Amino acid sequence: MTLPKEIRVSLLDAFELRCGERLVQLPMSARRLLAFLALHQHPVYRVYAAGMLWLETRDERAVANLRSALWRLRRTGLDLVEARGEQLRLAPSASVDLRDALSYAHQLLAGADCRNVELDATGLTRELLPDWYEDWVLVERERYHQLRLHALEAMTERLLRAGELAGALEAALAAVVGDPLRESAHRLLITVYLAEGNDGDAIRQYHFFRRLVGERLGLAPSPLMDDLVRGLVALPGEARTAELRASA
Repeated sequence: MTLPKEIRVSLLDAFELRCGERLVQLPMSARRLLAFLALHQHPVYRVYAAGMLWLETRDERAVANLRSALWRLRRTGLDLVEARGEQLRLAPSASVDLRDALSYAHQLLAGADCRNVELDATGLTRELLPDWYEDWVLVERERYHQLRLHALEAMTERLLRAGELAGALEAALAAVVGDPLRESAHRLLITVYLAEGNDGDAIRQYHFFRRLVGERLGLAPSPLMDDLVRGLVALPGEARTAELRASA
């Protein structure tokens, strides 16, 4: 007996549809529809899908485009879309990498520890459809972006508590790369450096962040950031106070 091959929809880094090891090519209209359904955990109405996917098209034309995209998906011979009346959803037999990543992130944020979850930052380093610029993608991309950054920070904290400093460093660096202007990520990275005894790296990271937010945003690090390196570097306000005392 031949077992059915796994159908896998990938949305992270780039769109991809695979059946087992075979890469399935789709026209853009079919890719957009499949991605739209993969982003929704629950069934969506046909008219809603048509309206979101073809915003600038008249209703009749949008519905016709939807029918054409469904026909193109059926031509693959794969069970990709489940249609029930006026509702559509991705076939339950198809797996989605984004859904796996969301589940993993939520486990971390719910307090899963090193004993229950394999803590690996690489699963949270990819963006959702980075080359797609439609509104329905942008909203979901930002939602996932924020979730994965929070999850990476939670992972860093758990690994720090467990004394797994190499893993904590990887997770903190991934959070910083994900959003270079995110102070909470830089604070965790500095904390990891200090836990390793690498004060020089901590000081360098502090100065890098101070310069970055100063040039990009016209801001200074928060007191929480300053407190991490207090005693290691001369903070701007403290340096000025020292000058005034010396000249008094």
